[in-house]
Amino acid sequence: MYNMIYFAENLKKLRIEAGKSQAELAKTLNCSQRRISHLENGTIVPDINALVEIAKCFDISLDELILTKY
Repeated sequence: MYNMIYFAENLKKLRIEAGKSQAELAKTLNCSQRRISHLENGTIVPDINALVEIAKCFDISLDELILTKY
């Protein structure tokens, strides 16, 4: 099982480093800005398909996204 705290922190940091707003990332991932907010706050758990799409969006591996603290 992966640590959701790392995922949430990593998602926010990666988004900010990419210079994207939550709304811009949501558009890229075809979801709502609210969902991005919930993911970054750790209030919802993404399914595997969402994790894969997020990793692709930032050109990183799933391991980097969920197991590495940036």
